[in-house]
Amino acid sequence: MLHDPSSVGRRLGAMLYESLVVFAILIAFFIFPQMIFVAFGWQPSGKLQWLHIFFVLMAYFVWCWLHGGQTLPMKTWKLRIESANGTPLRPLQAILRYMAAWPSIVLGGIGLAWALFDRDGQFLHDRLAGTRMVRLRDSAPLDPPDQATRRQQKKR
Repeated sequence: MLHDPSSVGRRLGAMLYESLVVFAILIAFFIFPQMIFVAFGWQPSGKLQWLHIFFVLMAYFVWCWLHGGQTLPMKTWKLRIESANGTPLRPLQAILRYMAAWPSIVLGGIGLAWALFDRDGQFLHDRLAGTRMVRLRDSAPLDPPDQATRRQQKKR
């Protein structure tokens, strides 16, 4: 694994792709059940609907993070979640990361902007949960080859 704090762009790209997957999951596990409830004359309250969304998404993310440390978009973007010490996530750690991600994203993305100032380039919910997102070794850098070469020459 590569600890690559400069991969904020890669992580945001994976999050954009993740939004498509989340949309599909919500269609299958939220909208269809809600249609069935309404067909039988039961209209759940708004709070109950939000709880339904919260737990459906928690089941998806926590299961993926505990079974390989990756969701489908994370596999595509060659990213993986692990504990800060490099071990796989523990169940409570995955739940904490999920729960901390909600305010981190919903409050204007403040937890995402945190990565710009964090010493390791991690999101706020990763810092709170004691996790980190790493780039897999077989992944290509996001920088075009000419820029990466220039950066290496400047270091010499």
